[in-house]
Amino acid sequence: MRPVILGGAQTDFAINWSKSTGLVGTLSDVIHKGLADSGISLQSIRQLIRENRVAAFIGNFNAPLYINQGHIGAFLSEVDPAFHGIPSARYENACASGSVAIDTAAARIRAGDYDVALVIGCEIMKTKGPSEGNDCLSLAADFAGEARDVRFYFPRAFGTIADEVIARGGVKEETIMDSLSEISRINYANARSNPLAQTREQELDMQMLNKRFGKSFGDRTRYSDCSQVTDGAAMLVLAKPGFAPAKAEVAGYGHRTASISLKNKLDTMRSDARMIPLTFQAISEAYARANVTCDQVDVFETHDCFTISEYLAISAFGITRPGDEYMAVENGSIEKTGKTPINPSGGLIGAGHPVGASGVRMAVDLFKQVTDQAGGTQIGGAKVGAMLNIGGSFASNYSFVIRSLS
Repeated sequence: MRPVILGGAQTDFAINWSKSTGLVGTLSDVIHKGLADSGISLQSIRQLIRENRVAAFIGNFNAPLYINQGHIGAFLSEVDPAFHGIPSARYENACASGSVAIDTAAARIRAGDYDVALVIGCEIMKTKGPSEGNDCLSLAADFAGEARDVRFYFPRAFGTIADEVIARGGVKEETIMDSLSEISRINYANARSNPLAQTREQELDMQMLNKRFGKSFGDRTRYSDCSQVTDGAAMLVLAKPGFAPAKAEVAGYGHRTASISLKNKLDTMRSDARMIPLTFQAISEAYARANVTCDQVDVFETHDCFTISEYLAISAFGITRPGDEYMAVENGSIEKTGKTPINPSGGLIGAGHPVGASGVRMAVDLFKQVTDQAGGTQIGGAKVGAMLNIGGSFASNYSFVIRSLS
């Protein structure tokens, strides 16, 4: 039994929620929009709770440090008394927290435990400055073993991954670096068509494309290679088939976990032709469960926390062979008008990256794409979408295939 999607929504990722209505305001905004999009009233929610037919699954990475608040699952009643009594909990898996919420909700639907699942991803991050924010994000790595006292750990880590891609040989360093610049340019350009994107009113400064942070930060990493620090939330409403009219389904899923240690992953990258084999495996399993191939996917959303993560995702999706990722960038395949468009939303770089919400946001965007509701970011005729959401430096790997039912 494949869960169907009744609707979804996201907040405006340009809003600084930490300076406005905080956690409850963020949740209230996305929940009311998500329910309206799904055609579910608060009165219906009350009835479903009484009958134990609905539950809520909240993806959140690090509210205890960002906003000094745990126990996020108990906040729904603060949004509206209609949620009193709903089974609800917070799910954490670093930047893939939204996806573990989707995965758990879908599993409970497939098991027949609930008729409806409210999946919410949220993160408020702008309460911290750069140094404190680094400490919060570094908990997604092996903090005691590798990240403690490392300034801006993740830009450095993904810069090191870029070093490994270049060191593999076969492709000139300049070609790879140009591809990373082009990925950034495309995602910023796509975001300008997304009315909820954080950078929709920003022009990409070409000087930023070439400015590197320096060796203390990660010599390969430039400002334009990095995703955004974002406040925001997203919501996806799943249901059992037949509960209500639906236009799309979660057709396939895949989940694989690698070592949290960057050192161990680098050892794998040096010895495996795919560099990120478990990422490829998670995507392949999602394809297999959906009974589709890469050639049948019309649109992709991927986790471009840094441009190098999107670069490697190109071959993990099966768009090219490993080592040929630059070809899909150079020939325009990943552009909105290309054969295999990636991140028409703008991705994490352009649309924003509220960590616990990003996986849910990708799923919402794919739902909108395959139901022809994506507005200015719409890929014409899209019926099948695939996504990749990662946690840490390719440690947690989630993939979903979302397919139109029409």
